[in-house]
Amino acid sequence: MGFQNQGGSADGHGNQGRRALVNGASAGMGLAAAEMLAAEGVDLVISARGAPRLESAAQEIRARYGVHVTAVAADLSTADGRARILEACPDPDILVGTCSPPPMTPDHRAIKPSDWQGALDTGLVGPVQIIETLLPGMLSRRWGRIVNIASIAAKYPLELRILSGAPRAALVNYTVAVARKVAAENVTLNTVLPGMFHTAFTHDQFTETARRNGTTYEEEVLRFAETYQIPARRFGDARDVGSLVAWLCSSHASYITGQSIVVDGGTTRSIF
Repeated sequence: MGFQNQGGSADGHGNQGRRALVNGASAGMGLAAAEMLAAEGVDLVISARGAPRLESAAQEIRARYGVHVTAVAADLSTADGRARILEACPDPDILVGTCSPPPMTPDHRAIKPSDWQGALDTGLVGPVQIIETLLPGMLSRRWGRIVNIASIAAKYPLELRILSGAPRAALVNYTVAVARKVAAENVTLNTVLPGMFHTAFTHDQFTETARRNGTTYEEEVLRFAETYQIPARRFGDARDVGSLVAWLCSSHASYITGQSIVVDGGTTRSIF
């Protein structure tokens, strides 16, 4: 009895020639995921809210990897933004989604209803609507890879990250439920749950903290790592997540679906 490979591209080995939509790809982990996919020969449509940084990222990817890249400046949390993204890429083989995290919340009592609505639109409603729109095409082609880049706060609640964790916990729930429904059609859905990483968001936040405290970015990162007991004693590199995302989208991960994979330098304490 032979084995049938359902996971690869037309040549049965990799993703060269496929097309990916990567939302939140102007910087950080979204950009790293786009770069790792481009390195495999995947053509890209990338989106983010800020046009200048997004177009700069697109130009760099084109120059470095020689793939086709379309940049769409749009807000995933709005119906108009989603429509613009989907018009540019109505039938991708691969969907990767992330976004800039909401502000940290050291006091949950200070969270306003508008904060909740914004976090839900960005972290739950937007991603779900994109997935629901693109999933039928993947099912009809019997091939698709969907990876959400969320947050460890979805699995390990922390007051400081309530606005990030709560919507993404709902997104993970949805992702696992749908993954089970479509697994037989060679479409996989997985979630990556990153801890603290060096991104534009953390750089701006910790640089501002350093300014107030008369310290440096590096000192504030180390202080945070010690306070929140990150065993690695550092923040992660966005490429750590990007490489995992690209692997989950490859033929090597075709039997992995409905999983939520933590990448946090050993911060969380769980054997499963």
